[in-house]
Amino acid sequence: MQRRDFFSGAGSLAAGTALLSPAWVMAQAKAPQAGADFLKLDKPASVEAPAGKVEVVEFFWYNCPHCNQFEPALEAWVKKLPKDVVFKRAPIAFRDDFVPQQKLFYTLEAMGLVEKLHARMFAAVHVEKQNLSSADAITAWVVKQGVDKTKFLEQFNSFPIATKASRAKQLQNAYRVEGVPALGVAGRFYTDGSMAKSMDRALQVVDFLIAEVRAGR
Repeated sequence: MQRRDFFSGAGSLAAGTALLSPAWVMAQAKAPQAGADFLKLDKPASVEAPAGKVEVVEFFWYNCPHCNQFEPALEAWVKKLPKDVVFKRAPIAFRDDFVPQQKLFYTLEAMGLVEKLHARMFAAVHVEKQNLSSADAITAWVVKQGVDKTKFLEQFNSFPIATKASRAKQLQNAYRVEGVPALGVAGRFYTDGSMAKSMDRALQVVDFLIAEVRAGR
């Protein structure tokens, strides 16, 4: 989903990030091209991965239908990553009202609950059609998942979580994210469904970029 759709208030899907057919992907067999399939950042973004590791970042939003569609393919891809690749997620905030969901993700991360509740959150929003945008609605939902309310709010309202949300927005801006889902590589490269023409192919572009980073290019 593109940034312009968030600000125009459009509720429809953005065609630019939609998953396309395997036939289209197969037709694009040539090596990914800078400026067409991915961007090389003029100014590198910060990375947290240690030296010798390649950091890959997924930018996402729980309310984004394309992020929900992309999740199974992404999960399968992450499970096959080599040991020198470090994967992390960065919830975006194109507007201030995105921040509660940013804080939710980092609270789940701090409490060791991402594996248990990350996919459930997507399902709650896109399958069960729950409105989980506000802090109160998020808290009520988390409690229904068996999480202690006091412990959750202690983390959710903490300074470290607010700091992580702020850094996620800085990272989003450094990568010049215009839509989600999107992927950043090594603080140097960016791609998304609009550029790669599908998120399946975006993962192929990321594989290519990981190899480029390894080769020192």
